Amino acid sequence: MKKSCLILIFVLLWSGVFLLPGCNSYCWDKETQRKDPLLALDSAVSRAEYQSSSTPVPRGESQKVSAPAPRRPESSSAASGECSEYALVRTYPQENVIRLDRIMPAQAQLNAQFAYTIKVTNLTNVRLADVIVKEVLSEYYKLDNTKPVSGRDGNNIFWIIESLAPKSSVALEVVGSATRTGCISHCATVSYDVPACTSVEVVEAKLALAKTAPAEVLLCESIPVQYVVTNSGSGTAKNVRVVDDLPAGMQTADGKNQITFSAGDLAQGQSRQFTAILKAGKTGKYTNKAIASTDGGLKAEATAVTVVRQPVLEISKRGREVQFIGRELSYEITVTNKGDGAAKNTVLEDALPSGVTNVKASAGAKLSGSKIVWDLGTLEPGASRTVNISCTPSGAGTLKNTATVSAYCADAKTASVSTSVRGIPAVLLEVVDLQDPVEVGGTTTYVITATNQGSIAGTNVAITCTWEDEQQYVSSSGATNGSVSGKTITFAPLAALAPQAKATWQIVLRAVNPADVRFSVSMNTGEFDRPVEETESTNLYQ
Repeated sequence: MKKSCLILIFVLLWSGVFLLPGCNSYCWDKETQRKDPLLALDSAVSRAEYQSSSTPVPRGESQKVSAPAPRRPESSSAASGECSEYALVRTYPQENVIRLDRIMPAQAQLNAQFAYTIKVTNLTNVRLADVIVKEVLSEYYKLDNTKPVSGRDGNNIFWIIESLAPKSSVALEVVGSATRTGCISHCATVSYDVPACTSVEVVEAKLALAKTAPAEVLLCESIPVQYVVTNSGSGTAKNVRVVDDLPAGMQTADGKNQITFSAGDLAQGQSRQFTAILKAGKTGKYTNKAIASTDGGLKAEATAVTVVRQPVLEISKRGREVQFIGRELSYEITVTNKGDGAAKNTVLEDALPSGVTNVKASAGAKLSGSKIVWDLGTLEPGASRTVNISCTPSGAGTLKNTATVSAYCADAKTASVSTSVRGIPAVLLEVVDLQDPVEVGGTTTYVITATNQGSIAGTNVAITCTWEDEQQYVSSSGATNGSVSGKTITFAPLAALAPQAKATWQIVLRAVNPADVRFSVSMNTGEFDRPVEETESTNLYQ
């Protein structure tokens, strides 16, 4: 007992358990090699475990080992993105797996503290799991502490090394004292698992669907819709499809009510983008939902809302129904947006009729050929704009003035005003005697003039003249022929007397007796309700 204990190297065979009884002896019971039931399974886990005992192991005897229950393999962390072998072939039993090195002093003083170590070494190139070292202490040994701290069951202490890396070692220290003289023996057993692990990468594909469409459009505009389907998970999403059932009133450009896209297989993080052009048949709010799905039952939804609006123009025009030639004629034009969408690029045009002069328009107007044009810009829903225009008609008749308003995405509207343009009849009658006074036996000539000062032609201008007994008819001439009856001459009616034109007639009378006489003229026209009369005085002397 006084010679130093040797360093004993024990290599555990398949399910082999080594007992280190002390100085130069060790205990090894080959009966502890028991076949693990998992050996019959492909890629099973090899292990050898000790059978716990509360009594010391006598020198030369072995510790029995029971067969282990099947052990669940460990899982790799999916979050790490790393996974070990997917397939493995391992043959059992394994030799030269683990080694125990025990170092104990050759002598120790009674009741004096001393320490010894157990070094556990993994001889293999694979990780060993659940390595359990059990030390059976002598009943004459008082344990003080262990490093690292061990578990204890009576005279048994044990350490559980959950994982022992390839070619690595762990040192176990035991500190205590002997309570009697003589040789005391401590024996160690070790068990371990040689895991035969394969891995499967567990993935979770996830679909994400984004759908974008304009919040508002006008009825005449197309609606571009974009779909982006993404595999936001791990693994591959198989046979991805996007289906969008369109709401009533909305169709694709080719008249379909459903949109279908095939995105195929999407790898982790992969996206595919699709675009559709839609058209609304009426105004309103359209809400539609697209659904992305896979063969494995994954689904994602996305909804887009688009409001379809339309500008609706109205135009009104006011003007006189009757106006006279040469008088200013004014119009007021009002444009209103009665729709729910903005009327962009609103343009108002007024077509000038022929036969007008002195054209004037309100601010912003531009003359373009025979049209006056206003650029009204954008009319928001409910907004109105009013403009004015004036002109002077130069001839009689019906004058029709038409205005048209148009805007982007709005139907053009027109408004017209018809005005009856009339002339003013104004024929001036004048009569003068060229000789006054007149000596009895002499003659005087009366000149009758009809002047049209109005704006329309005078029609059927008829002249009738009468004189007194002191005068005698000599002759007549003029625009029309006269017919004498007694002391009256009637001229044939003049069919038309143009505006600003004149017509004259002459009558020659002889003085018969001295007197203060009156020469009377009466004129009537088709436009007069009653005749116009004039009188000229002449002094006849002897």
